[in-house]
Amino acid sequence: MTCWMNLGQHLKVNAKKYPETVALRDAKRSFTYPETNRRVNRLAHSLEALGLQKGEKVAVLLENSIEIVELYLATAKMGLVIVPINFRLVGREIEYIVNNSDARAFVVHDEFTAEVDSIKPELTNVDADHYVVVGQPIEGYREYEDFIREADDTEPEVAVDSRDPWILIYTSGTTGKPKGVVRSHESHISFYLINAIDFGFHENDVCLNVMPLCHINSTFFTFTFTYIGATVVIHPARSFRPDEILEIIEGEKITFISLIPTHYNLILNTSEEARQRDRSSIRKLLCSSAPARKSMKLAIMEFFPGVELYEAYGSTEAGIVTVLKPEDQMRKLGSIGYESLGTDFVKILGLDKKELGVGEVGELYSRGPMLFDEYYKLPEKTAEAFAGEWFSAGDMAVKDEDGFYQIVDRKDNMIITGGENVYPSEVEEVIGSMPEVFDVAVIGVPDEKWGERVVAVVIPMREIDERTVIDGCRGKLAGYKIPKEVRFINQEEMPRTPTGKILHRRLREKFGSP
Repeated sequence: MTCWMNLGQHLKVNAKKYPETVALRDAKRSFTYPETNRRVNRLAHSLEALGLQKGEKVAVLLENSIEIVELYLATAKMGLVIVPINFRLVGREIEYIVNNSDARAFVVHDEFTAEVDSIKPELTNVDADHYVVVGQPIEGYREYEDFIREADDTEPEVAVDSRDPWILIYTSGTTGKPKGVVRSHESHISFYLINAIDFGFHENDVCLNVMPLCHINSTFFTFTFTYIGATVVIHPARSFRPDEILEIIEGEKITFISLIPTHYNLILNTSEEARQRDRSSIRKLLCSSAPARKSMKLAIMEFFPGVELYEAYGSTEAGIVTVLKPEDQMRKLGSIGYESLGTDFVKILGLDKKELGVGEVGELYSRGPMLFDEYYKLPEKTAEAFAGEWFSAGDMAVKDEDGFYQIVDRKDNMIITGGENVYPSEVEEVIGSMPEVFDVAVIGVPDEKWGERVVAVVIPMREIDERTVIDGCRGKLAGYKIPKEVRFINQEEMPRTPTGKILHRRLREKFGSP
């Protein structure tokens, strides 16, 4: 029996409930719920025609587009597992994810085919005729619209259980290799129900999707709106021009956007002409991925009069853990809020895994219906992340007397730059392999535009300059991981523990001025 805790099946219901409502829209196209459902069904049958069976993986390397939304929905209907890949990654990074995930088909935007072609010989699980391209026809790929055009548009007859996996999404790895996070249909549907209530969304809302749909943030928020029968306007993630965003808000009567502080900073500093656009339709805004300063919050609320501003803390693994709601924005500055609706509990544990009290700093753990299932092929890492049924993303936090939480530090020194997660060890591996480099530590320092910028602190073995270090990272790391600045020091200046480990915290203190 097909399970209704499945976003693909729920699309079928919305096709009947909202026959005139636009489900998906971009700059050139618009599809109602019935039209979207028929396209999704054709895509599902086309994937089935490739010989893909329930539980098998489909990798996607796509910019924000209607097609990537259709792929999320079609895989849901078929019981397939979608593997979204960050379009900022390069050859060897893409290769690792496709192979590690055991993906059997690969859907790629035309602008990324050259990168994929360079690694095709290494993608041994993907048959030659299992490559699909979105955009211009490319030799060696099936063109997307041709791929689905003649397929049956009836509902696929596949029994999908709520506990079946739906999304396998990779996080940045602390040791240079990303971890595959397996998430079920149930965990996402739980989020959509919780999200709709916690944020007060309804079927008349119009969401502007700007955040990359290869990130968990977008799967959480974009699909909340297709779940409740609202409209999603899809905008390319790499084309964030504040004047264009404000034009879309005015033209489409956007009611909600999820953005990072970098985006808000760009909007608040846009041209006077762009500021004349009507933005009164905006009801709610979300700020995530990094904390917003008081001055930015005040400016946002002045720029969008009457808006309800939310901040959220969560992770790919745990979903949304805490929410800072509009009424608490000013009185709880720096806080990540308190438990989101449906989160069973949040607690702070010490090194001995015993719960700490108010004002004591420890590791933040949570549990609830939005939790992931496991790290793919990494049972040891899965076990390490849990204390019983409680999961930790590795963040250090403290709780105040009112039950509000505040993040104190990132346990693993993760850097968040422009909303992207960067782990120092991955960058250190690339720079440390350069023959001119004796040792290196990578840190994040405050940056007005990006939230944090990546800085490499290098001990040279022989003469080397900043440009050589930065250029040496190109093609080996995604652009956002490449240091924006390089500082050179000698061996004696590198702070270390008695056992020789580098103290990243001390480096941040030394080089952390904006």
